[in-house]
Amino acid sequence: MVGVEECVAKELNEAFAKWIRTGLPFVTLKAALTLDGQIAERAGRATAITDSGARAAAHRLRHSADALLTGIGTVLADDPFLTDRSGEPRRKKLLRAVVDSRLRLPLKSKLVKSAKSDVIVFTTQRADSRKASALKRAGVEVVRVPARAGHVDLRKVLHELGTRKILHVLLEAGAELNGAALKSDIVDKVALFYAPKFMGTGGVPAVGMSSRWFAKSPALKSFRVERCEPDFLVEGYFHDVYGNHGIRRKD
Repeated sequence: MVGVEECVAKELNEAFAKWIRTGLPFVTLKAALTLDGQIAERAGRATAITDSGARAAAHRLRHSADALLTGIGTVLADDPFLTDRSGEPRRKKLLRAVVDSRLRLPLKSKLVKSAKSDVIVFTTQRADSRKASALKRAGVEVVRVPARAGHVDLRKVLHELGTRKILHVLLEAGAELNGAALKSDIVDKVALFYAPKFMGTGGVPAVGMSSRWFAKSPALKSFRVERCEPDFLVEGYFHDVYGNHGIRRKD
């Protein structure tokens, strides 16, 4: 029997629950996509998918996170600030983190120019290289992590963030990093904002991985659908962060 407001209380504390049990942050994968699963018209080009209601909900989700994690592909394509624009007071400054195995982060990017001890880059390159030194002088922290299959080991990234008492990581990335995160089994929850539109062939899928992965793909648990006129949100869980007492909803 579910107690009064138990579901709401569990959702509010899910990030802390995972961190206190495992030492790792709770990871939410957020994406805006079309009905046929596309996130952009073509690679390297930012595309507005959802309307203002969904975008406002997405910014509230960003406000709830301690760190925002993205890939270098997104930075190179969109040149985003990745800041919390909700206007609401925060528990701690939002940490902006980039997975960048070859350390391609431009010194003239908005992320670097706006860095105030709140930008961190995870790379497989030497942390004392010329590029790393330049980034450090610009206020960006560079952390070298081991490689896994030629890319940054995402589990090591989570471990590093957990040691910094980062409880909730919001993954806002492109197809490649989304796919790597799912294959690495680090995603606890998804928040997928769907626009009631079709992109058609030639678009960029939300997840970059072979269809051969489908057979072993886990299914979402306890998911719900919420309207964000004219779009809608699908939200659900891969992992039970409360041990044997999974998250239950009465929606």
